[in-house]
This record gives sequence, structure tokens and C-alpha cells, in this order.
Amino acid sequence: MTLAAEEVKACCAAAYSSAAARFLLGDCFHPGGVALTSQLALALRVGEGDLVVDVACGPGTSALQLARETGCAVIGVDLAPPLDPPEDPRVRFIAGDAEALPLTDASVDGALCECALCTFPDKEAAARELARVLRPGARLAISDLTARTSELPESLTSVQAWVACIADARPLDEIVALLAEAGLVVEQVEAHDDALAILLDRIDGRLVVASMIGAEGVERGRELVAEARSVLGQGLLGYGVVIARRP
Repeated sequence: MTLAAEEVKACCAAAYSSAAARFLLGDCFHPGGVALTSQLALALRVGEGDLVVDVACGPGTSALQLARETGCAVIGVDLAPPLDPPEDPRVRFIAGDAEALPLTDASVDGALCECALCTFPDKEAAARELARVLRPGARLAISDLTARTSELPESLTSVQAWVACIADARPLDEIVALLAEAGLVVEQVEAHDDALAILLDRIDGRLVVASMIGAEGVERGRELVAEARSVLGQGLLGYGVVIARRP
């Protein structure tokens, strides 16, 4: 299914800034939660005096965690950034597109991007932008859904499935190649499929609660979760981490 880029971006921005997203996903909008974010923070090798960009920062939870755990300053960039001022003065949020980051060349000491590359319509442009804003020697930490999309059932290629991070996810080796083509040196690659399984279970549990109070769209949501569980079990869907460095 071919979707207009601006339609995809608008749908994702609206979905992930909604109260429904907070209800289903909690404060962390990605598999692995705070534990995986801590792992990515360590991989960035940043500290006090450094500046990190959190691309597609969502509600800003990871940006605040990164500042708290490493002491660095963080710029959270999102199409729909949090409206409330951050509780940590080292963190600020700005509106911006991952495919055209509002940052100057070689201006950050690290970049974080969690469970978002899969939603970017132009992944090549986003990879080039992530590489562009990194200073030489700085690292990018990405966690993302992975999928063999050509083998997914048609039901997982809809607009809803794209917003749910599935329809345009890429295999882990393709993400690695994408970053290499952008000029980055890949240092670490890991699979974290178990983290995705746990998140799917949690989402399904909350959808059950939503059905009890008569919320709309619950059945379709549960169908998507069941389909995602099925393809995860078949090895067609997963979750991975890639750490890369700008030479």
C-alpha cells in the first residue's frame, strides 16, 4: 500500500501525542522501556557538557532519562513535541522533522532514536540527517521494529499498521546498511525480540480494559496485536538495536 508521506507523518504525530497512546503505551513509547533506554544511553558515551538529540522524542520521557542518567543536555525533536516545559533545565523540546532536522552540521555529541525510524517515510533522508548532525566520533543509538515487510499479511500494511510501527519497518540488516550508506560506522547490532513480545502483551491487556469501558476501535486494535504476535512468532517481526559512529 502506497501512502503519501505527509499523510503518514500527520497520522503518526496525531496518534502518538494522543491520550490513547499514553494509555496503551505508558510513559515509554517503545519496547524495552527504561532499561533499554539506559543501555542506549551508555552506548552513546556522553556526559556532562555534551549535547544529545533525541529524534522523534514523543512525550520526552527518554530525553529526561538521558539527561538524568548521563548529565548531558538534550534536545528533543518531534513533529508534535511536548507542550509543557520540561522539568529538567538540561532538556528542551522543539518541533522538527527527522528528515530535515532543525540542527546545524556536526552540532551534537550523540543522537538517540527509539522505535521511530520505522515510521519515517524517507528513511534514507532521516539516516543522512542523523549522520549530518553528529560531530566526528559521536555515536547514534537506534532501537527499532524490524520486519520482513514483503512477507507480512496485507492486514499489517495498512495506515493503522504503519502508525503502529509495523507496515514500513525494515529488516535489521537493512537498517545497518542504511546507516552505513549514510556514512556511519556500525559498531554494535543486537536483537531484542523479547522486548517487543512483552510490549504486545501489555498493550493487549490495556485494550481488554478499554473494551470493558466501551472504548471505540478496541477490536481492531486487538486484531492488530494478535496479528503482530503471530508474525513475531514466525520470525517476520522483531525489535533490534544498532549503535553507529560518525568517523
